[in-house]
Amino acid sequence: VQDGVISPEDIKGLELPDGIQWSRGVVLEGRAPIWLYGYLIHLCHAAAWVGCYDPRLSGAVVVQTHTRGVSVGLVIPLRLPD
Repeated sequence: VQDGVISPEDIKGLELPDGIQWSRGVVLEGRAPIWLYGYLIHLCHAAAWVGCYDPRLSGAVVVQTHTRGVSVGLVIPLRLPD
């Protein structure tokens, strides 16, 4: 995306980076349209759990999980690097 604005047709060629450790959780973070977050959550389905970072909560809200002890709606506290 050259102008910093993603459009729906851009997700056709979107790929996740190599090296994701699917046995661990994945946190999505950043400004993006809701449809992009939906697509990224779908792509991360193989992860132990997927959370979306919410700066108001200072943590990631788990939205999908395959792991006991990590439930949907759980807020996992974390601090993002500066």
